[in-house]
Amino acid sequence: MQKYTVVVCDHIHEAGLEMLKNDENINFVMAADVDKKELVEKIIPTADVAITRSSTDVDTFFIEHATNLKAIVRAGVGVDNVDIPGCSKKGIIVMNVPTANTIAAVELTMTHMLSCMRMFPYSHDHLKNQRIWKREKWYGHELKGKKLGVIGFGNIGSRVAKRAKAFEMDIVAYDPYIHPSKVTDLDMTYTKNFDDILACDVITIHTPKNQETIGIISEKEIAKMKDGVVLVNCARGDLYNEDALYNGLKSGKIRFAGIDVFGKEPATDNKLLDLDNIVVSPHLGANTYESQYNIGTQAAENAIAAAKGIAYPNAMNLPIDESKIPPFVKPFLEMGQKIGFLASQINKSQIISIKVSGNGEIGEYVDSLSTFITVGAMSQSSDKINYVNADFIAKEKGVSIEADNLGDSTVYKNLITAKLTTADGITTISATIFDDGLQRIVAIDGFDIEVALKGDMILFKNSDVPGVIGSVGTILANNNVNIADFSLARNANKEALAVILVDNSVDDKTLQELAALEACISVHYAKI
Repeated sequence: MQKYTVVVCDHIHEAGLEMLKNDENINFVMAADVDKKELVEKIIPTADVAITRSSTDVDTFFIEHATNLKAIVRAGVGVDNVDIPGCSKKGIIVMNVPTANTIAAVELTMTHMLSCMRMFPYSHDHLKNQRIWKREKWYGHELKGKKLGVIGFGNIGSRVAKRAKAFEMDIVAYDPYIHPSKVTDLDMTYTKNFDDILACDVITIHTPKNQETIGIISEKEIAKMKDGVVLVNCARGDLYNEDALYNGLKSGKIRFAGIDVFGKEPATDNKLLDLDNIVVSPHLGANTYESQYNIGTQAAENAIAAAKGIAYPNAMNLPIDESKIPPFVKPFLEMGQKIGFLASQINKSQIISIKVSGNGEIGEYVDSLSTFITVGAMSQSSDKINYVNADFIAKEKGVSIEADNLGDSTVYKNLITAKLTTADGITTISATIFDDGLQRIVAIDGFDIEVALKGDMILFKNSDVPGVIGSVGTILANNNVNIADFSLARNANKEALAVILVDNSVDDKTLQELAALEACISVHYAKI
């Protein structure tokens, strides 16, 4: 059994550590309390995948010692401390966990917004610590009827907007990287003119930190704002220029600000703290028990998938410019890698060719899909393959790659198909993503069958005769294998295919017993 080494460089939730400990294919190394120099020089060279947080810098020194590293999982959203171009040159995939702390950040943003409007922390201090009861001092403002400008309408910004709308605010969203319908379908206003944001009563920002967004609000922008504007930043430090923010608060142009993040942290000596019209918190965006659990478990899950070559969820250094593709495409890319990986487990032989096709809008992105499916299909035979080097390794191994945009959709709005030809035969798998966001296989080798694309599965092909399902169930029960789902399909050749999702691993003895059934044509076991 092949084992992969996953090194945890910084502390994550215990639930994530348990996932790593309990996976039989993972050699788990907990190095969060190891001196960073020793970590990089002695432990990182052994790692297939590393999980990091903000305490470990993935810099030139780190990358030079990452001689065996396939991927890095940044347990959180920000990757400010990761040299992504340096990792790409080394062929290391960089992933983050972008949605694990979404709700925590959204709710903190609303907390700051309400605190600014009602000055709650100050009135609390007045009564609780100073023991002064003076109601007339604390007249605030209501959110209802105010115009909220949202800069960045992704996972967090869009959810803040929905909650603000529940407070009966008018929402104006600015995000040049989304389709306007994402905003207008929610009965909100989409704008490409940044001045529309600056005219709002309250402004909140939810963008990554990069050259385009650093200082996106500075002296010039504040001068255009209405007097008494309220600013909120629970995203990243330096998106608001701190000197400009200080001057605006000091002059009263900005009535109040709610700030969770700073350019330099810890921010105990930041001059913004000297002002009495600002609400602050020490970078608490992800500080809920729920989000820490989500971050830890998702980071562990992603690290395991990357180590095994199943998928590289939320990769930051994709072979495509994400700003140029619609949001619906990325889940299809990740699903494509999974069906390539599944096909290679069903058809375990020397790969001759991989053909990728797409129906519907996704067909326009078959070239990118072919990269992901190739990575999934060839990860069984090459533990160094990734998005960066997939074409090179395929060519080196003599594998032909073909991509075909079939245009018109089928019964499904979007459908992708991977056809894997090996020395032993052909395996074809089609899959789609339904409106609920769940990935589904919808066809395998000519059998129309719907099954979730996850977990341990047995693929049992047989002559379509009575008694087979009962025999299969008996064998699994006798071997203590619990069935989670049983999907069945038939074809015109009097053959049947069962895809059986099971709750635990299946050993060779069980598979041999299934193969010995008189009606059995083939049996395969796969893990996604």
